Amino acid sequence: MVNMLFGKNYGELQPPPINSERRKELQLFEKQAGIKFRSQELLNLAFSHRSYANENQNEVGNNEKLEFLGDSVLGLVVAEYLFETLTDKAEGDLAKIKSFVVSEDSLAAISRSLRIDNFILIGKGEEYSGGRSKKALLADALEAVIGAFFLDSGFRPSKKFVLKYLVPEINKVLENKHRKDYKTLLQELVQKQFKTYPKYSMVKKTGPDHSKTFWMEVKVGEVTYGPGKGRNKKSAEQSAAQAAYEALTAKTKPHKAG
Repeated sequence: MVNMLFGKNYGELQPPPINSERRKELQLFEKQAGIKFRSQELLNLAFSHRSYANENQNEVGNNEKLEFLGDSVLGLVVAEYLFETLTDKAEGDLAKIKSFVVSEDSLAAISRSLRIDNFILIGKGEEYSGGRSKKALLADALEAVIGAFFLDSGFRPSKKFVLKYLVPEINKVLENKHRKDYKTLLQELVQKQFKTYPKYSMVKKTGPDHSKTFWMEVKVGEVTYGPGKGRNKKSAEQSAAQAAYEALTAKTKPHKAG
């Protein structure tokens, strides 16, 4: 399968070149992750961010197709594990658990534990804007590694790799020690109690383009909660949703926006 990918016609899957120093770096990652690639070119491609490919006039490929594949492998492995081990759970419960463990937050945390931020290849502009610390970029890179390992070594080894790092995340959810998706929790609560939906709005954004802070409020009925802040709209919404959810579940009386 690898030969088919890296034959005479590379197309968009042209891997970045590997010198002796880079090869040592890739070997270090393999050692840290507890996996071994037959093709280090494929692993190197998994670390190639679109910004890096763009700065190289797209003479090298990016990891987006591997990310697409890895997302599917990840989802299948986690779904199968949940189906086989949590036989007492309903489909809706399994879906919620799966959504937590394959979330951007969860995958980014695993990615950091594997030091993927040290190995990704990103463009100078992305580097300047703090790309190595962005959760979305880290989560995507992990999925690309999973996709690359699946192509390189097949389903069984990639399944073993996924479960090694995802089972602890599943256990966190079962023990209620995971990071909560407060937007989902708030929406479910508001629908149940008030038969309506929370409405989010941006209060302001501050800072330079490469390092902005967003401030979001959430309105439930006539009551406004927040603002919550974050490095992007999504995280700011989560922060506002957490404030609203905790206030509503604690039955405290929040202040109206004036």
